[in-house]
Amino acid sequence: MKINFGREVCGNLAAAQEREWLVTNGLGSYASGTVAGVLTRCYHGLLVAALKPPLARSLLVTKIDETIQYDGHHHRLFVNRWADDIVDPNGYWYLESFHLEGTIPVWRFAVGDALLEKRIWMAAGANITYVYYQLVRGSQPLVLSFKVLVNYRDYHTRTKDNSWRMAVQRRENGMGVTAFPGAVPFYLLANRGEVTTAHNWYNNFQLVAEGDRGLFDLDDNLYVGSFQATIAPAGNLTFVASTEVNPSLEGAIALPQRQAYEQELIQRANWQSAPTWINQLVLAADQFIVNRPLPDQPEGKTILAGYHWFADWGRDTMIALPGLTLATNRPEIAAAILRTFGKYVNQGMLPNNFPDDGRQPDEGSYNTVDATLWYFEALRQYYDATGDRQLVAELWSVLVEIINWHVRGTRYNIHQDSQDGLIYAGKIGTQLTWMDAKVDEWVVTPRMGKPVEISALWYNALKTMVLFAEKLGKPSLEYQAMAEVTLNGFQRFWNADKGYCFDVLDTPTGNDTSLRPNQIFAVSLSESPLTPSQQQQVVEICGRYLLTSYGLRSLAPGEAEYQGKYEGDRISRDGAYHQGTVWGWLIGAFAIAHWRVFKNPVQARTFLEPMAQHLQNAGLGTISEIFNGDAPIQPKGCIAQAWSVAEVLRAWRILED
Repeated sequence: MKINFGREVCGNLAAAQEREWLVTNGLGSYASGTVAGVLTRCYHGLLVAALKPPLARSLLVTKIDETIQYDGHHHRLFVNRWADDIVDPNGYWYLESFHLEGTIPVWRFAVGDALLEKRIWMAAGANITYVYYQLVRGSQPLVLSFKVLVNYRDYHTRTKDNSWRMAVQRRENGMGVTAFPGAVPFYLLANRGEVTTAHNWYNNFQLVAEGDRGLFDLDDNLYVGSFQATIAPAGNLTFVASTEVNPSLEGAIALPQRQAYEQELIQRANWQSAPTWINQLVLAADQFIVNRPLPDQPEGKTILAGYHWFADWGRDTMIALPGLTLATNRPEIAAAILRTFGKYVNQGMLPNNFPDDGRQPDEGSYNTVDATLWYFEALRQYYDATGDRQLVAELWSVLVEIINWHVRGTRYNIHQDSQDGLIYAGKIGTQLTWMDAKVDEWVVTPRMGKPVEISALWYNALKTMVLFAEKLGKPSLEYQAMAEVTLNGFQRFWNADKGYCFDVLDTPTGNDTSLRPNQIFAVSLSESPLTPSQQQQVVEICGRYLLTSYGLRSLAPGEAEYQGKYEGDRISRDGAYHQGTVWGWLIGAFAIAHWRVFKNPVQARTFLEPMAQHLQNAGLGTISEIFNGDAPIQPKGCIAQAWSVAEVLRAWRILED
């Protein structure tokens, strides 16, 4: 499947601005924008650099505005939206087609008999963005000129110029920009042409996607200079935005390097009979894997939870790890991530998130009950794929520490109840499970008590300890006995009147009968604590009331708190986040659970197949974070989410094998 649009999309501003492209470099940096070329988010830019990899992401280079002179006429190819929804100019009118070449976005602008092609990509492992132009067709040379607009701000924020003066200095092949004393300098370069420096603020770019989210939607950017060059038919021109002082300026050399890198990823994944859209997801998977060097582990790795605005979260990393690394045949990255996160285990817990300024996790960063338990499942799947007992032995003491802390109790009242073997978690005012929305002091879904997926993960972790102990020649009877207590206690979750599991036991108001998708993990995990009959009932009830084309609803329609649309300001959106909103990552667990119950892998794969069409909407070539619960099931949230991509890949690999 090739992601390719003609004028039916490219010439429709509403359609073209809703489709977004993304390229990355493995450091946490990225470039991203819309098919139309208009800015719609504060996160859009040609160079959003992780200044303290993989975090401290900052918008440095916002965009370039191209104008061409051909056959005696000038044509502006760019699009800007200003305050009050004024669009000027309308450069998308010249956009004949757009397609993805791997992850590389490719635009084709048609003016008369001239056809100008434009590509954007980043160099792997470097803060270098390439913009490469080729005159594919033309009866005469074309003059290309473009203005460069820059910024220097945290990628979550907006700029109001207030007469801010940056230092813009002419240098060979272009210019250097220093936003203020002590700022990281960056460079704007071209392999040829005339260069002119400038310093002129362009105010009030309107960012409609931010306005739709109930956020401030105006931003200012600085015009620092322009480039101009003549391109002969079949000729090319390269523009580079970089924090590197002397990057290569030859796009004709850098482009095949990037293409070879992506082709190697596909070849290594070695999908024998998967459809081509799965290969596109292999490339998407790579975008989330980034460096997190440690003093004693310079090759440390982590996973960014989503683009544009998520950092690396412990929970998301452990859930996404098998799909992003093992399903793509990159187990060495899985091992590096497991080692990296093992260093951060504290009081038997993994951090939920890392501060965006690069500091070490503080006490507040450990507000998760499930990230640590997903660590066991990630390591188990790694072992199943590799048979690597050495890594299991290396991490054994970490696993033992985690189990011991959960038995005696750790932060946030997380502890095993000795009576039923289930895990209790929660304090008033905290959110510890993946359903973690909180608005100021309002915890939308507190789930304080014994959440169903947490005890399912706990049982799975204990059985994993039995397996690892036997493989390492260590005593296993204690873990087996604990697992049996949890297995028996887990029957408390079964709500015979409803025919499915309680979502949370022993809450301050009793047992929670809400029909939610969390029980699906009691079927899909490596070890299930439910009987075969119960497993089938869980899959059937989730299929009837929670399943959509792109994932499972977080709450069933008909429940009192159900909200079918994720929209509006922060309070409205967070209030709907886990109250009916569809989550893409849950489709993987559902497909696997369905296969385990009904033993029909072909039918189970049909639950994943609608994602092929989704790759052509929202984040192109990748999978969104969430979707509306009500039809039409429109994409929302992040345009690219690690566990959404990962779980589709993992499930497809399991069902194919």
